[in-house]
Amino acid sequence: MPASNERIYRSLRGLEKTASTSRVLNLAALAVRHHGNPEHSAQPMFRSHILNGSVVLKHRLRVDEVDLFEGLTRTATKLIVPFDKTDLALGGRTVFVGEKGWIPILEELRGGTDEMMRDVEVLEALDQLPSLDPFLLREHMKRRGYEVSATHFDLSQGDVDKMQRFVGAEIARLIELAYGGAGSGGATTRLVEALLSSKTDERLEPLRLTLQLEGESYREGIFSWKGFLYYKWSLNTLWPKLKEVLIEIMKLRVIGPRDRDLMVLIDETKLRLRGAMEGQVKSVMGYLKTYDGVFQQLTEGNAAAFRDFLLASPEMFMALGEGAGTLSHVASFWRYRFPEGKPLMAPMGEILELLQDFEAGLGADQHPLSYAA
Repeated sequence: MPASNERIYRSLRGLEKTASTSRVLNLAALAVRHHGNPEHSAQPMFRSHILNGSVVLKHRLRVDEVDLFEGLTRTATKLIVPFDKTDLALGGRTVFVGEKGWIPILEELRGGTDEMMRDVEVLEALDQLPSLDPFLLREHMKRRGYEVSATHFDLSQGDVDKMQRFVGAEIARLIELAYGGAGSGGATTRLVEALLSSKTDERLEPLRLTLQLEGESYREGIFSWKGFLYYKWSLNTLWPKLKEVLIEIMKLRVIGPRDRDLMVLIDETKLRLRGAMEGQVKSVMGYLKTYDGVFQQLTEGNAAAFRDFLLASPEMFMALGEGAGTLSHVASFWRYRFPEGKPLMAPMGEILELLQDFEAGLGADQHPLSYAA
């Protein structure tokens, strides 16, 4: 098995207890955790029980993988069907969604063609998302008409409540503009719930008229807007965690046998990784600054600027999601591997592979997208 795949499986093995990150949807761990849970089995992610024990991840393509696709692709959705879902380090068989000839490969992986098109459509829906953050994943699946049990999304009611409060404060000025003050008090709460709902809600009709959007353009625009709001909210809690990781990376020490050349390589990789993380943070902040700018125009009465932003910037939404998702993955997996208060030390080989996997995921060679109003 190629070394890059070995790194992936070692990383995935660490997710057996944490289930998922924004970059990984670990259905294998969920299948074990919810074994015997009728709610989980009644509304599965896939029709194939084999795929319901798989791992889905957002994977930044390496040089030798780019040619698997017809067009230029930076990040792909990878499906891994493990040989043993209780031990992902044993490896498994894989396929990228949308790679050349992927349908016959998928048919072989899932073990037949029964209701296969539904599973293909679900994978294509997952591929449309920039990351696998539970809030966006849940909303996207509902929006596409797939009834999937809530047990597949690691999203607490507490987090939902916190986000609703954040969105309420964020769009208070817009509510005043679109509803003429009718959005105060309890009405504001109901309007926020309507905005965060996956269904079209008549309470948002004044907002639709303000944005001058119709049909699918309106639904897609609202979903993109929810995505920007979600990332803006979630990144508020991510920044302090990333600062801790940036400090701890430089303090990470090697235990056990050492090799002088590899020790030099580790030090160099630490510096590159820190630079890549800081660059990614700068890019993400740039996307949010652009969003804040056009939203400010909306609250000042320039609905056309915000409408055009929602319609014309799907690539920026994808880039924001990829960047935020990768940073979130680094922070969450780092804290899993090095719990707070525990010694920052590991064997030389493990440190190098962990740092290189993070660096590859960040894609430091990519340049941020820009939006021209």
